[in-house]
Amino acid sequence: MVRRTGVDKWMFCVTLVLVLVGLAMVFSASAVVAHEKAQSEFVDVGRQAGWALAGVMAMLGLMCVDYSFYKSPRVIFSVLGVVTLLLVAVFFFPGSHNTHRWIRFGSRFTFQPSEMAKPVLVLFLAWFLQSRLGKMRDWKHTLLGAAVVPVVFMLLVVKQPDLGTALVLGGVTALMVFLAGIDKKWIIGAFLLASPELIWLLMKPWRMKRLLVFLHPESDPLGDGFHIYQSLVAVGAGGLTGRGYMEGIQKLFFLPEATTDFIYANIAEELGFLGAISILLLFMIFGWRGLRTAFRSQDPFARLVAFGITATIVLQAFFNISVVLSLVPTKGLPLPLISSGGTSLFTTLASIGILLSISRQTE
Repeated sequence: MVRRTGVDKWMFCVTLVLVLVGLAMVFSASAVVAHEKAQSEFVDVGRQAGWALAGVMAMLGLMCVDYSFYKSPRVIFSVLGVVTLLLVAVFFFPGSHNTHRWIRFGSRFTFQPSEMAKPVLVLFLAWFLQSRLGKMRDWKHTLLGAAVVPVVFMLLVVKQPDLGTALVLGGVTALMVFLAGIDKKWIIGAFLLASPELIWLLMKPWRMKRLLVFLHPESDPLGDGFHIYQSLVAVGAGGLTGRGYMEGIQKLFFLPEATTDFIYANIAEELGFLGAISILLLFMIFGWRGLRTAFRSQDPFARLVAFGITATIVLQAFFNISVVLSLVPTKGLPLPLISSGGTSLFTTLASIGILLSISRQTE
């Protein structure tokens, strides 16, 4: 019997704390450079605050919408169509840094469709798998059907190119079909089937440089290894308690992407090991509450959606932090809820709104 309760207060509070920490650290990492470029230290954090406000409003609105609304094929195929069109549309807009990841309207408003693909993929897989939990051995009607949308999304994202986001999409897909009851041999088989394509992608010259730098970051500290070398310097300089908020040095024209991909390095430098581990603990609490919400629900759709949203956010956080600590090769993935990036922040908060809606109903 479904019992309605309040939203998960732990998850709600942790989310707000991460957003507030993100705004504080975006300001810290961007203030000096923004003042040099635009004569105002509030340019970047002001933009991020606007997206944060919109995202929190979306979260508050969506957590009041019954999750069963998303079970409708009309909803699922509508959002699938929109996101697919947007993923194609990016190639018709001017690129940036040799990539086509953003749709731009003027110089101020941009958004990244690949961020929207993550929650939409979760909703599709949950809807598709919910009625086929007893047919996971039927590879023709279940496995192939479940693979079509993830493969299309991943191919379009890889073409941008954005291998990091494509790997997140693939990882979330594997975790969701595993939760649905697929035999692990099929997941292993899919990985082996995709391995030649993955190896071919990794053989691209710029990715090979990243792999070599990952193995030996000290070999070219002023060239290909600059990003990760400066990140490790920032992390090491923080010590136990850090240099102090706003007192970081690496962000001053040394640490690349200090507000986005490597913001965790700035956190470690300014707030030290204690600050960095606190962020990690917040994500662990979020993951715990998200999985708790998933496994307390007896509705297959709700369970899969909650699990998929939680896995997406935690997996991306794991990848980002691992890159900063040089545990995996460099990938252009933001730290959810903290890194600068309007589309990422908004879609993550909107996704959490759906997750909080599910947490309102227990079995």
